[in-house]
Amino acid sequence: MYEIEFSKTAEKQLYKLDREAQSRIISTLERIRIRPYPFVKRLVDSQYFRLRAGDYRIILDIQDNKLLIFVIELDHRKSIYK
Repeated sequence: MYEIEFSKTAEKQLYKLDREAQSRIISTLERIRIRPYPFVKRLVDSQYFRLRAGDYRIILDIQDNKLLIFVIELDHRKSIYK
């Protein structure tokens, strides 16, 4: 099972959200801990992946050798890719 680790930026962004959005994002991340690849899509021209949690997008780095899902950034879908 993969471990989930947040960057400082992602941690701040998560705590700024309302409780409903926080719980949706946490439950989505818990769901992908066993097998993440069916739920994520690779970003174009990047080594990172994106994960959808309602109207929010989560940018991830999946490290298979360490069994680690590193959350880089999360934000609303209208502003995450800028």
